[in-house]
Parts: sequence; structure tokens; C-alpha cells
Amino acid sequence: MAVKYELIKECKQTRARVGRVHTPHGVIETPVFMPVGTQATVKTLTPEEVKDIGAQIILSNTYHLYLRPGHELIREAGGLHKFMNWDRPILTDSGGYQVFSLGPLRKITEEGVTFKSHLDGSSHFISPEQATQIQMALGSTIAMAFDECAPYPCTYEYAKASLERTTRWAKRCLEAHDKQDQALFGIIQGGVYRDLREQSAAEITALDFPGFAIGGLSVGEPKPSMYEVLEYTVPLMPKDKPRYLMGVGSPDCLIEGVSHGVDMFDCVLPTRIARNGTAMTSQGKVVIRNAAHARDFSPLDPECSCYTCRNYSRAYLRHLFKAEEILGLRLFTIHNLFFLLRLMERMRQAILEDRFLAFREEFYAKYGRDEK
Repeated sequence: MAVKYELIKECKQTRARVGRVHTPHGVIETPVFMPVGTQATVKTLTPEEVKDIGAQIILSNTYHLYLRPGHELIREAGGLHKFMNWDRPILTDSGGYQVFSLGPLRKITEEGVTFKSHLDGSSHFISPEQATQIQMALGSTIAMAFDECAPYPCTYEYAKASLERTTRWAKRCLEAHDKQDQALFGIIQGGVYRDLREQSAAEITALDFPGFAIGGLSVGEPKPSMYEVLEYTVPLMPKDKPRYLMGVGSPDCLIEGVSHGVDMFDCVLPTRIARNGTAMTSQGKVVIRNAAHARDFSPLDPECSCYTCRNYSRAYLRHLFKAEEILGLRLFTIHNLFFLLRLMERMRQAILEDRFLAFREEFYAKYGRDEK
């Protein structure tokens, strides 16, 4: 098996847990946040900088790499790790979310999905088998089964048909997958309907995947609804395999996800808001363009030891964004990723020391809660 999960410690107060995911490209300490390198790059940063920040694993996007530069070119280059000069684990999503988010530009059938490229409008077709073959060509450490990500809101009937198709597609992905040094994870769907999540969890976990993801969340539903789904879905997932919550990356969602027993997370949020001049700090969000920072010569976050906070003031960072200098985007990206990766590290330590609940309350007391 290409990926194996080792449970180290379970929280005595919550379902939070610390573990290790052993992979051909190194060991991942969990719970872990995976920075997103959509197009084989974490935007504005070099691989060395991403490592220095503390990233153990990154995510790349199958849909985007299939369209440009093409999976066969990446295979020819020696695979994604060599192509982008990253020697640690890489997870590739199946492309399903991007395809399904295209809305009227795509058509779903039992065979797969026909869609139009967002780049040039050209028509493409991806089946579960092709999504699997593309990821094998990319050579990622962890590949994802091709699923149908139902929108929010959607009817019970739609969510049920969607999850049942996802199960059928998962079986086809498993049959198509034969790369020994790559793990293929299955995805649980079912929207916000408890019996559908239970049905999907039973069907997907019955298949021989080395890890499982919860999909179809963080797609517009209120956060309390997401936490409710986690409350009854995570216990249905095997304890001896990694659990991955897809597309979640705000500090409060990471803390709640960990408290429910999730091991792996990814999201574009920290890098996207960084490029808009918004920082995650121990005291909450900071919007650097605000005039209040014009003569503030203190660091972005006095409790942060990242490169940005050690060397630059809020006044200077605001100047960079107002002047549209690229360095501002880089410095904010460094800070936001460092902040989240350090948050995960602190959560791991709190679980090991049996003080996770106290840590959670201390964090919220400073950062605040966002229940939107």
C-alpha cells in the first residue's frame, strides 16, 4: 500500500487526533493543512520558500494541469514532483469540483462529464477512468477518485442520485488505478442530508481505498451545517486510515474540523486573500489597505515569527499594496501560510499534551468566531 496511516494520540476531550501518514515521498504529521498549488505552483512562492514556511504536502489541480500544460507533457518531464521541483508529497484532486462548478458549460452522464475549457472554450470529456489515468500520468503521491460534487443547496433527490453515481464512479476509478506508488482516496458525498451521508459513507468505505475524503462541503452552506455533517459523518470513517475534509482553510473551520477527527485539509483561501491584502493574525483578520495602517510601524502580527513579521511593518506592507508591488503579494502569502501551518502545529502539540479544548478556547478568545 502506497500510503499508510499511523495513529499516535487521540484527544481525551474531543475526537481530535494526531497521526502520521507514511508515503513514498515522506512522512506527513497530521492534522495537516495542504497549501494549494493549483497550476504546479503555490502562487508567488518558490518551492524552497514553501518548505521553509513548513509545508509538508501541497495540492495541485488535475483539471488545470490537464488543460495546461497537459498531463502527457508532465509525464514526459518525469512527473509532477520533478516538473515543479517539489520532493515532498503532492495530492491531486480529481478535477471533479472544477468541472462541476462550470455549471451550464458542462453536461453530466453516467459515462462521465463533457465540459468546455474556461481557457478557450474547447470541448473536453473526462470519465472516471480518464481522471484516474491523468493523475497517474501526473505521478502525485495521493490521487482522488472522480466524484460528482453536488451544489448547495440541492434537492434530496439530486443529492441521492449524485452520491450513488459517485459510488459507481469510485468503483471504476479503483479498477482503472494500477500505479503502485500512488494512493487513491475515495470521496463521501450526500449534501447536508444525514441519511445520504450515512449511505455514502457505508458504500465508499466498503471499497478498498487507503484513505477517505468528505466532499461537497464548504460549497456555500452555513458553517454550523458543515459542523453538523462532520459530527455524524466522521465517526463512520475508518480509524486506521486518513480522513480528509476538502476545500476548508479558515482558522475556525480548521479547528472545528480537527476537533471532529479530521486529519487533512486544503484550501485556496489563505493564498487568495493574501493577494488581496488580507492577513490572518492571532487577533483576527487585518485588511492592510485600510488607512489605519498607514503609519503603523508594528509587525502584521506581534505573535508571529514568519519572515514577513520579523522584517516588515504594516506601514511598509500597506505601501507595497497601494503601489501594486509584487513583493506585497509574496510577503502576505508567506505570512498567511505560515500562520495556518503554525496553527496546525500548535493543534498537534495541544492534542499530544491533552489540552486541545483549552487551546481551542484560547484561540477563539483572541481571534474570534465566524459562524457565517
